[in-house]
Amino acid sequence: MSAPRASEFELIARHFAPLAGTRRIAAHSLTDDAASFVPRPGFDVVMTADAIVRGIHFLPDDPPALVARKALRVNLSDLAAKGAVPLCFLVCLALPRDIEEDWIAGFAAGLAADQQAYGIELAGGDTTSTAGDLVVAITALGEVPSGRMIRRSGGRPGDEVWLSGTVGDGALGLLAAQGRLPELDTADHDALVDRYRLPLPRIALGPLLVDLGVSCMDVSDGLVQDLGHLARLAGCGATIEAALLPLSTVAARLCGRDPPLLASALTGGDDYELLIVAPPSRAAALAQTASTSGTPLTRIGRFHAGEGVVVRDAAGERLVLPRSGWQHF
Repeated sequence: MSAPRASEFELIARHFAPLAGTRRIAAHSLTDDAASFVPRPGFDVVMTADAIVRGIHFLPDDPPALVARKALRVNLSDLAAKGAVPLCFLVCLALPRDIEEDWIAGFAAGLAADQQAYGIELAGGDTTSTAGDLVVAITALGEVPSGRMIRRSGGRPGDEVWLSGTVGDGALGLLAAQGRLPELDTADHDALVDRYRLPLPRIALGPLLVDLGVSCMDVSDGLVQDLGHLARLAGCGATIEAALLPLSTVAARLCGRDPPLLASALTGGDDYELLIVAPPSRAAALAQTASTSGTPLTRIGRFHAGEGVVVRDAAGERLVLPRSGWQHF
């Protein structure tokens, strides 16, 4: 690949300035060093940041538009877990010097598509060259009614654990993309890879949970590990009932045929579903919220006295897992 002929500022003006906020955000067509906005009365601003690295969070040959959309969506997922409505975001790119401008154009097109889909605006960011691999870092801001952001802490023994959507498709999708599930037909292969490449942030559900969930986070590093974070902050233990896990048709078929793959579904991460802890008295309200938001919710376990996370099979026996989730270090 050849280096882009345009300068950094020309690239910004050409590909990213058209995405800059024009409604509530004063982004000044990205010609200034900062943007500004005035929070709405009665709302708090929620901030989150996530970076994705080529070869770690996405594959080297993933299309740039999908890379952009995944980078944005993992941040939107964090906002959803706080009960926040997306507002704006900043993107920082560390680009190898030999990157082609076509890649940058495709990346910007992906951002534009999801800005439209999720009603969020670009407020600024930075571009830099790197001698290392490509990195996309996004900071997203949202808003939530004052004092009602959902924390990770707050659970207690007796609370129920709920999960949105399905679990395991992200981890199995990575295996499929790596060619490690050769028995899949084309349709199943593509469905799983799409789930890995393009998560579905639950922003329709998240804001409806501010009065229902006592704690919440999204599943990014593995269901068992992430539930362990919530349990530890609550000072208690948790049990997952494997028989209750919501699996997609493809994942259920794979795990039924090859039971060890269930461990990948439990610990592999990249699902970006919401993990919600709430008292049993709110079960009916959660079911109604699931219907209102169009997002399936499944009760998968509970909190109890003790520590750590236990996964039990249909016979009540504890499943032994090779790990709890993804660790960077």
